[in-house]
Amino acid sequence: MPDLREGAPARGDCVNDSPETEYVKTPDGVYIAYQVVGEGPTDFVFDFHPDESNVDLMWAEPDWQPFLTGPTAFGRVIVHDRRGLGVSSRNVPPANLETRVSDLLAVLDSVGSVRPILFAGSDTGAMHALFAATHPDRVTALLWNNPVARTAWAPDYPWGQGQEEFERLMRLSDGWGTLEYSRALAEFRAIERIGRASEVHGTGIDRPPLSDYGRINRNTATPDVAREIARITWDTDVRAILPSVHAPVVLVTGTQDRVDEVAYIASLMPNATVHTVQGRSGLAHVPILEILRRMAGVDPPAPELETVLATVLFTDIVGSTKIQAALGDRGWRDLVQHHHAMVREALRRWRGTENDTAGDGFYATFDGPARAIRCALQIVEGVRDLDLEIRAGVHTGECELLDGKYTGIAVSIGARVASKAGPSQVLVSQTVRDLVAGSGFTFADAGEHDLKGVPGRWRLYGTSQAAATPATTA
Repeated sequence: MPDLREGAPARGDCVNDSPETEYVKTPDGVYIAYQVVGEGPTDFVFDFHPDESNVDLMWAEPDWQPFLTGPTAFGRVIVHDRRGLGVSSRNVPPANLETRVSDLLAVLDSVGSVRPILFAGSDTGAMHALFAATHPDRVTALLWNNPVARTAWAPDYPWGQGQEEFERLMRLSDGWGTLEYSRALAEFRAIERIGRASEVHGTGIDRPPLSDYGRINRNTATPDVAREIARITWDTDVRAILPSVHAPVVLVTGTQDRVDEVAYIASLMPNATVHTVQGRSGLAHVPILEILRRMAGVDPPAPELETVLATVLFTDIVGSTKIQAALGDRGWRDLVQHHHAMVREALRRWRGTENDTAGDGFYATFDGPARAIRCALQIVEGVRDLDLEIRAGVHTGECELLDGKYTGIAVSIGARVASKAGPSQVLVSQTVRDLVAGSGFTFADAGEHDLKGVPGRWRLYGTSQAAATPATTA
């Protein structure tokens, strides 16, 4: 990992008034474009909205430019394009939250950023929340402007959008990069800029030429990719992991925004505070930059890793006692050795950590739920060659670290989910299903269940190998 703070060449030199763009190659061979601008003891990671994500063009975009240039006066600003967008690799599917977390980690390692402040707005902050919960030692704090925990309406999330609004967005995406789309985006930005809650129409608003918006849109994505990103966002819900974000979090909202929604999100995060600005917060450059300046002045010690968000996977052989009786002790021992070797190969491929092996069962942890599911599906298929069937359960939750192993209620839930699975079935919790939108899985509702020793009723979902698209990454 290069040290860019002492003796290393400075990054961020501008070429033709645009910061220098560099690439980092991820473990699965995708190139992520990034830029580092500014100097100072604090790093800021700014995440673009998928409407506009092109590191080569964003510095001239008047709406976002102050957010990018402002923090360079007192720190380093790190920006990157998501895979599939902008000048990152475009020949890959749009990324889910888990993959975006992994890609951000690759960028931070490449530039030597240890514990940055993460800054995003609206639904783009969901990835930062997952990053902070999964890698608490790599985050100093979060600033989440106009936070959104899910996009779709639900009985317990009345601020979400209904199906009609989603279909309207799908139709609008068909005109991605056109004058019609640019006009809709410009009018929305005009609302944000003047801080009003009502809609704005007409030509009396001071805004940049519509062609600027269209050019950036077209250099961010194509209409089909834009539609898929909208679907992924629609299917994502991060409420279940917000209690696992222990870093300090500042949630920014405006008096004309949905203040009650932000208050609800704050109630889910143990160290969140709400900062309310006049009007709308979306483009409130001055107060947000002042908050970032104050955050940069505090350098809290690295947190002790007592808890961390993790995905747990439990598997065991179906009918093991009957098989053991039929094979005898020696035959059973040989079969178990082959089974264990197959499971450990799957864990190695999908970056799982073996925590315990009891008889014919495995307990493993992952830093992302999609890899855990793919690992489980590989094991289901692999053990068929041994004339075996396994059952598996996957859950994501906050775990305690004890002597290097993950423990706590989330682990117990994962084990109980696995106990509900049938032969060759992988069951996942609602939390897992909500976090893997865009990963290529199709889920079948397995109903609500009582999990022994765990309060409440739990809705579980089944998935199968045929439901998952071939992949080598999460």
